[in-house]
Amino acid sequence: MELVAAILSILGALTIGVVSPGPSFVLVARVAVALSRRDGVAAAIGMGVGGVIFGGLALLGLQAALAQVGWLYIGLKLLGGLYLLYLAIMLWRGAGGPIVIPTEAERPIAGLARSFWLGLATQLSNPKTAVVYASVFAALLPATTPAWIFAVLPPLIFAIESGWYAVVALAFSADRPRAAYLRSKCWIDRVAGSVMGLLGLRLILDTGRPG
Repeated sequence: MELVAAILSILGALTIGVVSPGPSFVLVARVAVALSRRDGVAAAIGMGVGGVIFGGLALLGLQAALAQVGWLYIGLKLLGGLYLLYLAIMLWRGAGGPIVIPTEAERPIAGLARSFWLGLATQLSNPKTAVVYASVFAALLPATTPAWIFAVLPPLIFAIESGWYAVVALAFSADRPRAAYLRSKCWIDRVAGSVMGLLGLRLILDTGRPG
């Protein structure tokens, strides 16, 4: 029962973190409304895979490694911040251009793969998410962790991450949000780019070690 309570507490803490707005939310919403529902879901799956990677690293003791090797954490933050700045620049550059939204049948598999990798890269671009995973696991898992935890937690993490962002994708790919996006594409893309850029700058300027 102690392990079950620990797992439920971990999942609850991670769910709160997942639903908090951030670059992942902005990215999935923008992909879903600008491209297609399937692209949004593909990006959501990428987010889920990223969550599994963070969860696996946390189980292997990522918190201790980042605390002891300060330059590694700082380097990851710089790379993540630069990636978010890159996304911001791309959004601003393309804000004024027209967009042609393909039907679900016309969207090629290669495009869906690109959306998946975009979601995965955006998820992995924020090392603070890795620290959150590591801290939650370190605080809530018992000192002696049975091997079956390694098989149980990753699928549950994937379900939480990809499930939430799939809901975001389904919501923003509906007719009304998409029509609103098409009417105000320039300003919406610039707002999204600004959010991405500010998050990237914050990540770069905040160079402290993980807490």
